[in-house]
Amino acid sequence: MNPTATALAFPDQATAAPTRIRPLRSAFDDDLLQAVAVSEDLRSGITNAVTVLRRDYAIDGVQWWSPAADGSSLRVELSSGDATGPRTAMSIGAAGTLVLIGDSAARVEPAVARLRPLLHHWWTAEQLAEHVTRLARKNEALEDFAALVAHDVKSSLLSALRSDAPRENLSRALELVDSILEAARADGAVGGAALLADAVREAVADLGDPGVEVITSVTGHLPMPAASLRFVLRNLLANAVAAGARTIHVSALAREDRHVLAVADDGVGLGSSDGYASGAQLGVALCRRLLARSGGTLVLKRRGVVGTCAVIAFTGTPE
Repeated sequence: MNPTATALAFPDQATAAPTRIRPLRSAFDDDLLQAVAVSEDLRSGITNAVTVLRRDYAIDGVQWWSPAADGSSLRVELSSGDATGPRTAMSIGAAGTLVLIGDSAARVEPAVARLRPLLHHWWTAEQLAEHVTRLARKNEALEDFAALVAHDVKSSLLSALRSDAPRENLSRALELVDSILEAARADGAVGGAALLADAVREAVADLGDPGVEVITSVTGHLPMPAASLRFVLRNLLANAVAAGARTIHVSALAREDRHVLAVADDGVGLGSSDGYASGAQLGVALCRRLLARSGGTLVLKRRGVVGTCAVIAFTGTPE
């Protein structure tokens, strides 16, 4: 009995699909992926990747070019090692571009390509977090300025109605509305350089005829939007007037990166039942929040037996 022969079929070489040969992944590639995967954020991930690239792949230098906030250009975010020699640019997706420097750079491209999904994950997560933070700040600003309008406009209109010349004072109240809206528009802009002399003059003018003597010789600027500073000064001056002050001194001091503005009055002082704000009421709270957005602080202090001194201070630059 003859054994049954098994026919072996060989594919036609002309029609067979080509066999794909995957490149072997080295232990170096795994170390590179691991270095990024265990990172806490995008910057630390790329920093770790740069360390492994230079150590294990003999790359002379690495630069990370990240996109600007508006996405219109790239800027050097990180640079390590030699900056001269042959340069090979490799895209890392939305996170920007890695520029590898040296003759060994070209052979690293497959390893860098494997990093793109991880770096994209970090980039997306951080952009989402920043977006949520911006929305939270905008919501906070909307709440602040809704309260600001209710507080400042109500007091201005009541003052106009109680005055002997309601039409003239009503016009001034409407001008205050415009200044409040200007402060609201300026709130999103951190920084700026508000001229002190202009801000003091405009804040005094906002009060109309306060019936007190305002003494000032301030020069220079404070690092915040002009409209916001005008609003803060107007509130501090109005508080001093409400406290029965006869004289208000406005002084300023600038030394290196420290800016201080003081508004001192001879009114009834802090803690009195019918006098100056203790800091808990709406006007001062809003002033503090406006200043904080530009890196400033507001502190209220007693002046001996009578009077209050409001001290605005900026040290360094806001985050």
